[in-house]
Amino acid sequence: MKRNCLECGESFEGRVDKKFCCDQCRNTFNNRQNKDASNFCRNINRLLRNNRKVLENFANNKKYKTNKEKLITAGFNFDYLTNIYKTKTGKIYYFCYDYGYIENDDNTFTIVERKEYVD
Repeated sequence: MKRNCLECGESFEGRVDKKFCCDQCRNTFNNRQNKDASNFCRNINRLLRNNRKVLENFANNKKYKTNKEKLITAGFNFDYLTNIYKTKTGKIYYFCYDYGYIENDDNTFTIVERKEYVD
């Protein structure tokens, strides 16, 4: 039975449930269908990776204590993080993957790296 490819319109033969003439047409069609969701996730992941990179740079430069202005100047966005960790004493750490921060009483931030990130 001959059918037409949903992507390019070419005629092809194959299984009854086959919709595309080749893998390239199938991939192109599906990528276009998922474009909006992919762009949204890609932008969020870019922001998270950037936040992690900023925290990592402070930690690598041994500047474990900094202020909010320096983090923002370096490109850190406080609206995006991957998880929150609350200690038994009630302290709250905010993480971007394996690097995180805690706000101190003097309005500074301490940068930490969590080695055992994946439990």
